[in-house]
Amino acid sequence: MRGMSALLPPPGFVKMHGLGNDFVVIDARGRADPMSPGRARAIGDRHRGVGFDQLAVILDDAEADARLVFWNADGSTAGACGNATRCVASRLMEERGERSLLLRTERGLLACEALGDGRIRVDMGAPLLGWRDIPLAEECDTARLPLPGAPAACSMGNPHCTFFVEDADAVDLAARGAETERHPLFPERTNVQFVTVLAEDRARVRVWERGVGVTLASGSSSCAVLVNAVRRGLMGRRATLILDGGEIEVEWPADDAGVLMTGPVATVFEGVLAPAIWEGAV
Repeated sequence: MRGMSALLPPPGFVKMHGLGNDFVVIDARGRADPMSPGRARAIGDRHRGVGFDQLAVILDDAEADARLVFWNADGSTAGACGNATRCVASRLMEERGERSLLLRTERGLLACEALGDGRIRVDMGAPLLGWRDIPLAEECDTARLPLPGAPAACSMGNPHCTFFVEDADAVDLAARGAETERHPLFPERTNVQFVTVLAEDRARVRVWERGVGVTLASGSSSCAVLVNAVRRGLMGRRATLILDGGEIEVEWPADDAGVLMTGPVATVFEGVLAPAIWEGAV
């Protein structure tokens, strides 16, 4: 039997992206979270739905300006999504005529700021580096995992596994990403990045996101790349990362500081979901 939320009319939505990392944003302030795994999968279908890397639901929050819940295209949830956070922050700041706000995610309260040149900055919080916090299935050195290629791991609210390679563009991203995502070392699966360091402040990055697949960009992955590069002594604490969808700036000022992520956002279109999609996928 369908839940009561299925009886409500389909909500409006906004399609946005940050460097090609694309999102459906549903504003559910003033009501209960209407999403379900089935609805996320139906809306995320790029042939029969709208299509997205992640879906962000905006909800009320007693302390923050809003709370965000993220869904992956396969119907699973994501604890963090940096580019979607920047997109929603941009929209809410424009709505309120403000240049800063706080958004709550599973990472806690994230400070967001409009820089005045079309770029949005989010403090994604301090990385988690302990093996239990990431989490991993067994105790090991998270800066050099016991896997071929000795990748590094950390959590930015979701697990990340970073490989440093000679040529990121030569990597079979679909095969290597899918294999690593579901490796037994990662009980909650993992996001995967392949990185070629070009200079102390510049790197080429390609991304596989758990529950999604190959993506043009990923905010939390970008944060994880810099964190793991700093831990390995490969890069400085501020860098420009070249993703398939464009360039993003990341800074990790100190070991106990939050990771700052800065980049552009764009609104693509607004629409209303058809009842057949909304009600048929509860």
